[in-house]
Amino acid sequence: MNATLVECPAAQRREALLHLAAVHDAALQPGLQEALAEVKKTPTFNWQGLWIAQQAGRIAAAVWVQPLANRTAQLWLPKMLDSTGLALIKVACQWAKQQRITLCHTLLAPQQFAWQAPLVAQGMRPLAELEHLRCSTGGKQPSTPLITLVPFSALTSAQQLTLVEAVSQDSLDCPALHQLLSMDELLAGFYTKAPQAPAHWYQVHYQEACEKGVEKQCVGVLLLAPYPTTPRCELLLMGLLPAWRGKGLGQAIIKHAFALAAQTGANELVLTVDASNVPAKRLYERCGFRCYAQQRLLAWHPEEWPE
Repeated sequence: MNATLVECPAAQRREALLHLAAVHDAALQPGLQEALAEVKKTPTFNWQGLWIAQQAGRIAAAVWVQPLANRTAQLWLPKMLDSTGLALIKVACQWAKQQRITLCHTLLAPQQFAWQAPLVAQGMRPLAELEHLRCSTGGKQPSTPLITLVPFSALTSAQQLTLVEAVSQDSLDCPALHQLLSMDELLAGFYTKAPQAPAHWYQVHYQEACEKGVEKQCVGVLLLAPYPTTPRCELLLMGLLPAWRGKGLGQAIIKHAFALAAQTGANELVLTVDASNVPAKRLYERCGFRCYAQQRLLAWHPEEWPE
C-alpha cells in the first residue's frame, strides 16, 4: 500500500517526532533535544516543515525541516532508509525550496552514512567530515599573562561582524560551508547555538612591548556556549587573525577556555572540528581533547535545488 504524504496535523506532532532517526540514535539525541527545547520557547513556532507518511490512518514515517536563523534550516531524517523515507526526503526538499530556505543542512552519524548517496541524488552537497572532541576542564589554568579577554559585547554589531570575518579568513574549518553562508548568517548561527550570547563571548587581546611601552591589540575571538541542562560547555569558535597564527597563542587561549568553562559549572569542554583541519586537530590534541563522535555534514543550497 502506498503511503500518503501530508503536513503533520498538530495532534500527531509528538507521535511523528518519534519516527525521526535521531530519536533512535544516541549520537543524535542531544542535538534533537536541544532543537525541541528551543521550539518550546516559541509558542508560535512554525511546524509546517514536519511531514508524515500515513498508511491505513497510521504514521509510517516522518521528516522534519527545522527552521533556524536567517532562513537556514536543519533536516532531521526519517528513521528508515526505504522508499517511504526517500519519498519524504523529496517532499522536504521541495518544501524547503518553496520556503526560500537559504541553506538546509543535515548531519549523518556513521550508522547513517548509507543515507549520503540518496541525499546527494536529491541535490545535497557533502560539505565536511566532522569530529566532535571533548576534554575535562579540571586542573587547567591560564598561564599566559600577556593574553587578556575583553567582553565581546563591548563591540558594536558591525564590529562583531568584522572581527568574526577577519578570524574566519582562510579558515580550514568547513571552507565549503563558509563559501555558502554569508558572515551575517554565520554569526547568527553562533547566536542561535548560544542562548546566553554574547555572555561568555570574548575578544582576545595580546599585550606586547613596543617603543611606546606596552601595547594591547585584538588578535582573535573566543566564543563559548554553556549547555543549559548538562555540565558541559561548547567552544563554538576560537580564532586568531591571520597575522597572529602560528605563534603559540592558540594553546594559551584554550587554557582560558577551560577556566571559563569551569566557572560556568561545566566539567567538560566540547568542540567540533573539520577532520581535514590537521593543524587545529593537533592543537586540540596537545590540549588534551579526544574524539568521541564523527558526523558528515551535507546541505542543500538555493543554487543547487533539484528540479
